[in-house]
Amino acid sequence: MHELGLMTGVMDAAVEAAREAGATRLLGVRVSIGEATEAVEDALVFAFEALAEADPFTQGATLDLTMIRPRSVCLECGHEFEHDLYNRFCPVCDSFATELLAGRELQIDSIEVDLPEE
Repeated sequence: MHELGLMTGVMDAAVEAAREAGATRLLGVRVSIGEATEAVEDALVFAFEALAEADPFTQGATLDLTMIRPRSVCLECGHEFEHDLYNRFCPVCDSFATELLAGRELQIDSIEVDLPEE
């Protein structure tokens, strides 16, 4: 289950950023991940929730997850198109000479934290 490894990295980075900002708690994380990573959305959520409950600093934190569909460009005709994980043939010219533009990314878009009263 590589979802646990992915979410461990996300949680570590979010906690580090929150602590550097002087936060008292991590409240939520917004993440975008490509479907071509083959990560299972439910498993990502489960892993995040399990990790969040293990630390009082992150307890109750929420995950806002956006799955990014694979998108490629045809190197023959230049057409950009979305596709599933297995069919990367160009729908215009039927070429397999394509380059993946999106769908393998993993990025933290934002974090929500609780800051101390000043």
